[in-house]
Amino acid sequence: MAISLAEFNEILKIAQQKGEAICRRTDFELENGFPQSLGEGSARHISLRGGLTLEIFNFKLQQTIRIDRQHESDFPLTAKFCVSGSSRVQTKGLISSKADYAETAGHHYIYHLPDITEVEEWPSHELCQVVMIYAQADYFRALGWSETPLATPLKQLLNGDETQRFHQSLGQVTPVMSQVLQQILQAPYQGMMQQLYLESKALELLALKFAHWAEEQPSGRSRPMPADELERLYAAKAILTRNVGESRVLVDLAQQVGLNEYRLKQGFRRVFGTTPFGYLHHCRMQQARHLLLNSNLTIAGVAARVGYRNPEAFSTAFRRKFTISPKAYQLRKHG
Repeated sequence: MAISLAEFNEILKIAQQKGEAICRRTDFELENGFPQSLGEGSARHISLRGGLTLEIFNFKLQQTIRIDRQHESDFPLTAKFCVSGSSRVQTKGLISSKADYAETAGHHYIYHLPDITEVEEWPSHELCQVVMIYAQADYFRALGWSETPLATPLKQLLNGDETQRFHQSLGQVTPVMSQVLQQILQAPYQGMMQQLYLESKALELLALKFAHWAEEQPSGRSRPMPADELERLYAAKAILTRNVGESRVLVDLAQQVGLNEYRLKQGFRRVFGTTPFGYLHHCRMQQARHLLLNSNLTIAGVAARVGYRNPEAFSTAFRRKFTISPKAYQLRKHG
């Protein structure tokens, strides 16, 4: 099914008139439910200060949909995080990037595409969860960016080249980014407190993305990582993934993969965006979340399975990451 953005909005309007799709407004947020003729889910548009905007999409379509849209000349800088689901994007007239590409689950992107016709295809029967952050270039020009290491296309945009077009895939979402995304998706508070909370998390994601992109740029100051060292880092990651319940000392892990502690820590942060123990913590929390919903273990049992001797320490760590207690999360399977 191929429709324009205007046609999609018209379908949404008709569904709302029939009472099929919700439309909820607050002082800073608009939430629209998906029309039943297209699928199920919602789209949240959250206005933050200074023109910073956050959008959260969570939907599953009944049929594959291709949405055709024309970007305006004042198209904002856009940061996109695909938490789940995928889409295919075609752009007409874009020279600097491929004209046909996929945006896939667990990956993140940054782009600025003014005056471009874009066709995005979303598959049917696939849960799609996407977080997007928008801001005009002027938002960042007000900050002290001139001495900050930035990727070349971003620096050119902030230097005033509003015609600058780029679409950059930045690889897999790092564990740190994943944690912030979950905090956004499960944001606590209401009203102004929620607005401030979401603004801080959106800015944190932008800082992580800008730093990640700058690090990916070729530079005379940083040498390419040797293939054997990269292999050892992936081996260390695999060891941590397989042994979530074990308490590991950094020196033991370093010796096991043949690196010294410094190179392990620095290389891990460079390649995976976090420390070895930051990654281990991420894996533990993800496994804990799975066990809470898909096993009959007690909270103490889940804590022990993921390497915590003290259930209270586990509960504190889980609540800090997901803004919900393990017990409350476990009760969801009965909801």
